[in-house]
Amino acid sequence: MKSPLARAAMAILFAALPVAGAIAQAYPTKTIRVVVPFPPGGTSDIIGRTLGIRLSKAVGQPVVMDNRAGVAGSIGASIAAKSPPDGYTLLVGNVGPIAVNNQIYKAVDYDSIRDFTPITLTVTAPQLVVVHPSVPAKTFREFNALVKKHSGKINYGSSGPGSISMLSAELYKRMTKSDMLHVPFKGSALITTAAISGEVDVVFSDMAVILPHVQSGRLRALAVTGPKPTPLVPGVPTVSESGVPGFVMTSWWGIFGPARLPQPVVTKLNTELVRILKTTEVEKIFATLGVDAANSTPEELAKLVRSEVPRYAKLIQQIGIPKQ
Repeated sequence: MKSPLARAAMAILFAALPVAGAIAQAYPTKTIRVVVPFPPGGTSDIIGRTLGIRLSKAVGQPVVMDNRAGVAGSIGASIAAKSPPDGYTLLVGNVGPIAVNNQIYKAVDYDSIRDFTPITLTVTAPQLVVVHPSVPAKTFREFNALVKKHSGKINYGSSGPGSISMLSAELYKRMTKSDMLHVPFKGSALITTAAISGEVDVVFSDMAVILPHVQSGRLRALAVTGPKPTPLVPGVPTVSESGVPGFVMTSWWGIFGPARLPQPVVTKLNTELVRILKTTEVEKIFATLGVDAANSTPEELAKLVRSEVPRYAKLIQQIGIPKQ
């Protein structure tokens, strides 16, 4: 015979089931805000808008982008983390604000593992190493030689300390025992503009932003940072096979909500977003951007985050980036 306490607990559990079902059926009833922690025009923005348009049609409510740039994505991530856990504020999170920034910035006021609800992985992608046409290097091996010859004089652009573009360049410097001058910007769109104008010599860039300018001839692609070449830039080898054995750096993006997001809401968002990500239309759109459409369960994305945080902590320690 069950004790009075056990009977009470069971009663509470069964009473909650209809409520959970009601939440799932009712949600959403108003506009969903998607925080993009970088300026308009960057990879995170493109991913958010591509998914947002289709999610809006799927759920019958507006889905709007809210670009909140600053501190390498930390400001937008903080806004999302502190929002009510009701499903009406989501975050396009990537390696920087989710896996890196806690290790870099003292001002970061959220815990990447504790303060977010993972919903689904959306995209994975290598970076593309590009130079301005004025740089006298036609291949990545020639670029290596140029950096060695002009130590400390070649400059590279990044989205700021701790950004994936900066970490890639710094990992390259460490692995090749070379030196380049760091020129930080606020977002990948601004880096692209600087690269096209010749303000910076080289960029380890998100492919989604830089690829059109490579295809137009305004920038020259030297290598990809992933484990294998991509058909989007035929004939362009990997960094690893171009004189830096073992170099691999890939980016990823996911959709997150604030911590303690109700499970019915998580399930509904995951179901709709995974369905969208699996469509041929979205796969083709992302492929033209140089990224691969991906998807996951919330648990799989949580596992990825738990593995990436210590991985980048170790890399940042090895590179010697001071916390600022």
